[in-house]
Amino acid sequence: MDNYKHILLAADFSEHGENVAARARDLADKFQAKLSIVHVMDNLLITDSAYGSTIPFDLDLTAELMTVAKKRLCKLAEQLNIPEESRFIETGSPKLEIIRVAEENKADLIVVGSHGRHGFALLLGSTANGVVHHASCDVLAVRLFEE
Repeated sequence: MDNYKHILLAADFSEHGENVAARARDLADKFQAKLSIVHVMDNLLITDSAYGSTIPFDLDLTAELMTVAKKRLCKLAEQLNIPEESRFIETGSPKLEIIRVAEENKADLIVVGSHGRHGFALLLGSTANGVVHHASCDVLAVRLFEE
């Protein structure tokens, strides 16, 4: 087996995200691999039956959330010594966007956090589960434990 050459960290900015980021940095160091980072802002939708359809949030709110996400991504990337050209912020389905960014940038390992939920939570789907089952490269799902 060849060593990993390009590792993509899928950052969700959760309270346990530092453990996932540390694991990705450690693997990149061990394999002397390039480390990139992606954060995906899920499409924010609200529903109001009075209007009969799904209505997107106000664009100003989306822009504000994107600004905050960019700042958090920048801070984490700087802590991990990830250069600007290896930082990605996307909007859409987290599972699909993480996979797309990995493929477009030829990542051979995706590192993502996983809560390891079961039952209904698993049936509803999770980002980690979707990435594990649909990515064309290896995926490391780092278990996140609730305190």
